[in-house]
Amino acid sequence: MTASQENKTTRRRAPGMSPEQRREMIIQTAIPLIAEYGATVTTAKIARAAGIGEGTIFRVFADKDELLQACVAKALSPEHAVRELDSIDVSQPLSDRLAEAAEALQAHMDRLGAIIGSLGHGGGKHPGTVRGAGRAESTTRVRAALAELLEPDKAALRRPPEQIAALFIGLLFTQPRTEDEPDLTPQELVEVFLHGALSGSAE
Repeated sequence: MTASQENKTTRRRAPGMSPEQRREMIIQTAIPLIAEYGATVTTAKIARAAGIGEGTIFRVFADKDELLQACVAKALSPEHAVRELDSIDVSQPLSDRLAEAAEALQAHMDRLGAIIGSLGHGGGKHPGTVRGAGRAESTTRVRAALAELLEPDKAALRRPPEQIAALFIGLLFTQPRTEDEPDLTPQELVEVFLHGALSGSAE
């Protein structure tokens, strides 16, 4: 083979992924499939969606259970939610900042709920090794990022930003559902949080 032919062959060959990059790619592909099919999703289906051979999955994961646990760990990870919170413009009014934060956090919890719910309903065992420390760390990091959003209004708050952040998260994720009333929008939830249950027209 001439040097010219060798160079052409090299250019045609796609750069290889590191094991960590391959793991991440497989996890990102698997998460929406797990949300849809639960624990019954096959590694063959995941491989097809990722455009790889099924054997490639088992080069970076010991078995399907390890892959499922990695996907739950990724869903529990606060990284995406924290980035969303950090990107919110702190020069906006507090109510606007909190409304954006509510939307970002609801999206994070919806994603996590889809994964956990699908695995639970699919008959798979819940990956308990991920549940404890992962959830606590996620909550702590999200609360710290939210407290940063509250910091510009620290002097006007009844309590320290960290405590207000914890209260807001609690309201956001435990708002009661009723059959005949729609959920509060992020803006409505923020209004109730900041100003209480009375409407502006109430005496």
